[in-house]
Amino acid sequence: METCVFASHELAEPMAGTAPTTRGWLLIEHPGPWAAKALVDSRGLADGVGRELEARAARAGFRATLIRRPDEAGARAEAEPVEPDAPRTVFLAWTEPGATWLRRLCVSDVAELLAHDLAALAGPVEPSVGEAVAEPLMLVCTNGKRDRCCAVEGRPLAAALAARFPEATWEATHLGGHRFAPTAVVLPQGYLYGRLDPLAAGAVLTAARRGEIAPEHCRGRATWSRAGQAAELAVREECGERRADALSVHDERAEDDGGWTVLVHHVDGRRWTVVVNPREEAPARPESCGKGGALPTSMRARVAATSRQ
Repeated sequence: METCVFASHELAEPMAGTAPTTRGWLLIEHPGPWAAKALVDSRGLADGVGRELEARAARAGFRATLIRRPDEAGARAEAEPVEPDAPRTVFLAWTEPGATWLRRLCVSDVAELLAHDLAALAGPVEPSVGEAVAEPLMLVCTNGKRDRCCAVEGRPLAAALAARFPEATWEATHLGGHRFAPTAVVLPQGYLYGRLDPLAAGAVLTAARRGEIAPEHCRGRATWSRAGQAAELAVREECGERRADALSVHDERAEDDGGWTVLVHHVDGRRWTVVVNPREEAPARPESCGKGGALPTSMRARVAATSRQ
């Protein structure tokens, strides 16, 4: 049977502007097993705790995601529930340019997180909870219960990446864009990547350690809307800028034709006006395995003007 990854790749579907949209991330270690709706239905989470954390996180501007190490224990997690009182690593990340931060704390019970005011911990000001993490993380989506392509494509990538970068590599439950698997996010930058292989993933993480992005496989920075993501990547292609925090998105304006006009600013004072138009990609293809054919909407961005402040 044709997979969503195969169809998307064969049809050369554009990836720019396909990242989920969130400024903050709440990452909770949970070795398994993972359900399709990971925080709501996964075994080993106390009844209702995951659902409540997911709701509180969303209200505070965080995307809640379960993570685990891509090791032998993680591979067995689909069949073996985690001990309910096992210590868990938790990360909080914020992705705004000039205000990116990553904090780590440890809890003995996921329910302990309900005692934290997530809204008070949201950026851009870095909170004092836990400890600061200096090196970036890469999370690879591997949740086969959500989409089989994420497991088939993602797990080998996570294992290969972990062999080179063991402390930086985690598996994650859901990053969106199953058809672009293997997919990954780099935090605290917040850039999403797709159609990765071990060489490309290593280059992405190495670039992130320099404070840069790798545009070749980039889907966009989750900090921005889909139109903003596409506009920023179009500017990067135009000017060759790779520094992650050199560009920021401002003043998105919806147009009568269904598109957007987006202003992208550079830290050196340059400004770009970018026109972004949505386009249905034909022919129809599954956006996720097990779903029927659909016409996914891509974001087509064009730099219309350049100026300097």
